[in-house]
Amino acid sequence: MTAANDLVEQAVGAVAFATVGVISTTQEVAGTLLSSVPDADPELVLEETLCLVATATARAIEVGLNHKEEIAAAAAPALLNLPYASRDYVIGMAMVAEQDGTLLERSEAVYARLSRKQQFYMVHLPARRFPGPRALQDKMELWMGRVSPPGLPEPPADRLERLNLVALVQTHLRLMLTYARRMAAPST
Repeated sequence: MTAANDLVEQAVGAVAFATVGVISTTQEVAGTLLSSVPDADPELVLEETLCLVATATARAIEVGLNHKEEIAAAAAPALLNLPYASRDYVIGMAMVAEQDGTLLERSEAVYARLSRKQQFYMVHLPARRFPGPRALQDKMELWMGRVSPPGLPEPPADRLERLNLVALVQTHLRLMLTYARRMAAPST
């Protein structure tokens, strides 16, 4: 196997592993929130949560792979693309089921919306910096404010603490960091 093929295989492995974590964590966080805040908009919660978790995961992978820049440079953009890939999958399934090609044209507004959300989280979770517990708490308070309907009796920080969502995402991120560090460790 050539060195280039080995790098591709490692990058694909990192993205595959992280994707399972992103989807699983997104579903758990979104599901917990939606069961606790029944008036929340499910589509908004899913999009915001996926953008947050995908961005935070990309940052954890970047930090873990800091000695394998080539792999990190391939894996991070793929992880940041997950909200778009997820939407493409949903639209593709609807197009096949409904045999309606116009769904793709109507989805442009969704991509613009996802882009704004993704940019928000990319600004708040800068490249090559692991979102530690305090930083993640701060960013998830912003997230909670964005996904919560107005007029709820408790502030976003209290709701976030009550639902224990920061710990859930932090566990996921520590797993991603550990996985990436093991990939970056020299082979013996």
